[in-house]
Amino acid sequence: MQTMTFFKSQSLSLSLLITLHFLTSTRAATIDITNNCAYTVWAAAFPGGGQQLDQGQTWTINPPAGTAGARVWARTGCNFDGSGRGGCQTGDCGGVLQCTAYGQAPNTLAEYRLNGDNNLDFYDMSLVDGFNVPMDFSPTSNGCTRGIRCTADINGQCPAELRAPGGCNGPCTVFKTDEYCCNSGNCGPTNYSKFFKDRCPDAYSYPQDDRTSTVVFTCPGGTNYKVVFCP
Repeated sequence: MQTMTFFKSQSLSLSLLITLHFLTSTRAATIDITNNCAYTVWAAAFPGGGQQLDQGQTWTINPPAGTAGARVWARTGCNFDGSGRGGCQTGDCGGVLQCTAYGQAPNTLAEYRLNGDNNLDFYDMSLVDGFNVPMDFSPTSNGCTRGIRCTADINGQCPAELRAPGGCNGPCTVFKTDEYCCNSGNCGPTNYSKFFKDRCPDAYSYPQDDRTSTVVFTCPGGTNYKVVFCP
């Protein structure tokens, strides 16, 4: 009887260690979102909601392990009432302060997937939906150091046909054709995507721009990150 109790105890201890290891290796990430712009932005996160950020303010979110298809962006030119309803000039997410859906183009996007293949985080910056605010998206722990930054004057240099109030649209938003949207089959870079790529080489410039914009940006699961507007 004592032998049976001993082995049962050992089995429970092993199970507990395995569970603790799993929880540790797949813990939620912390993402600090800071506004360094000289103007107010309304930070948005999916998942996560939204938060008004005056210059110098930070908002922290904790997306759970396994989060996929996630993004953080800045909204500009917003006006919300006391119930959190209103709208924004760029990045609007259905006229609410607390986003439960993606934002409307144009917006600079920090995109991520936590604890993906081989328990790696995958992160990127995308200009496929255009650009509204300069951004830095960088890891801050686990010895992972390679960040992504886009600080070019894209709004000021935006081609006339892509210009939008408060930002610069991606060509898919404007023209809605397979050439720019990659809806069917393979597609390649265009003069418009090269406009974005030349100014922000590490950012996604068209929907299938994977080779230079996704594969190289990975960190171990459990890494923390920062998003800085106007770094």
